[in-house]
Amino acid sequence: MKYTKLGRTGLKVSKLALGTMNFGELTSKEEAFKIMDKAVEAGINFFDTADVYGGPQSPDMEQGFGTSEEIVGKWLKQSGKRNEIVLSTKAYQPMGKGPNDRGLSAYHIKRAVEASLQRLQTDHIDIYHMHHIDRTTPWEEVWQSMEKLINEDKISYVASSNFAGWDIATAQNIAQSRNLLGIASEQSLYNLSNRAIESEVIPALRYYNIGLTPWSPIGMGLLGGSFDESQKGRRLSGQLESGFEKHKEQLKKYEKLCKQLNEEPAVIALAWLLHNPIVTSPIIGPRTVKQLETSLRALEIELSEETLRELDEIWPGPGEAPYSYAW
Repeated sequence: MKYTKLGRTGLKVSKLALGTMNFGELTSKEEAFKIMDKAVEAGINFFDTADVYGGPQSPDMEQGFGTSEEIVGKWLKQSGKRNEIVLSTKAYQPMGKGPNDRGLSAYHIKRAVEASLQRLQTDHIDIYHMHHIDRTTPWEEVWQSMEKLINEDKISYVASSNFAGWDIATAQNIAQSRNLLGIASEQSLYNLSNRAIESEVIPALRYYNIGLTPWSPIGMGLLGGSFDESQKGRRLSGQLESGFEKHKEQLKKYEKLCKQLNEEPAVIALAWLLHNPIVTSPIIGPRTVKQLETSLRALEIELSEETLRELDEIWPGPGEAPYSYAW
C-alpha cells in the first residue's frame, strides 16, 4: 500500500479509502466484516462513513439511518483495530423529521457527533466532514462548534464534502481568521465521466493545499465495464441506464482502450484518479471482497502519457476557470 499526506496536514492516509456507504443496505454485516478485514490486510487505513449511510438516506424512511456507522463500530470493537484506522464520518443530512435534525447549526452538530461516537463505539473521530454546504448557518457558528469539538478531543480534523470553490475559499478564510487549521480535505464527486470540479473546486484546493478524496470514482458503475452487459438485457437503474445512453459512444471507445491495455475499466478509472497529484485517496465502495480486490489492482498501474491523452480525448474535462473561457 502507498500512503500520502492528507492535504497540508501531517496525517498519513492510504492512497485508497474504504467507503462504507453500502454497509447495511447492499452489503450484509458479515460481508462488510470480511471487506474491512481484507482492507486492513491490504494496508488500507482510511475508512469513510456517514451518519446517514446504511439506508435510503431519506427522513421519510424510518429504517437504515446509522447502520453503516453501527457496522463499522462493531467491527472496530471486535477487531481491536481502532488505533490503526483513520476514521472519517459526516454530518449534515437529515437524521429525523424535526426542523433541527439536519444542517450545520451548533445545535445539530453537537447531537450529531455524540450519536456518531456512540454508533462507532469510539471516543473520537479522526476526520469530521461537513456533508454539504449549509448556507443558512453562519460560518462563525460552524467553526465555533468545530473548534469546541477539537478542544474536547472528539474530533481531530474538519473536512468538507460537496462544496463549491467559493464555499471552500469562504470557509477557509474565516477559519484562518480564527487561527484554525480549517478544512483538511474536500470530498467531491469526481471521475472520468464527471470532471466538473476541475473548473473551480480543484484550483481552490490547490491554492489552499487542501486534500481531495473523490467519491463515485467509477461513476456509480458507469465506468465499471458494464456497457457490454447492458446490451445483453441486464436490468439497470434509471440513472445508470440514462448514463449508458448519454455516453454510449464514449463508453465504446473507453472499453476498447481498456481491452487494449488488458485491464478492467474500473481499474483504469481508479488509476486515472491516482495519477492526479491533487487527489489524496479515491473512495472505493466495494459491495464484495472481490470488488475490493479489483480496486487494489489500480495501485500497481502506471498509465503512459499517451494513454492519459487518449483518456482526455474520450472524457474531456472543462478546463480550469477562468482560463477555459477567458484570456
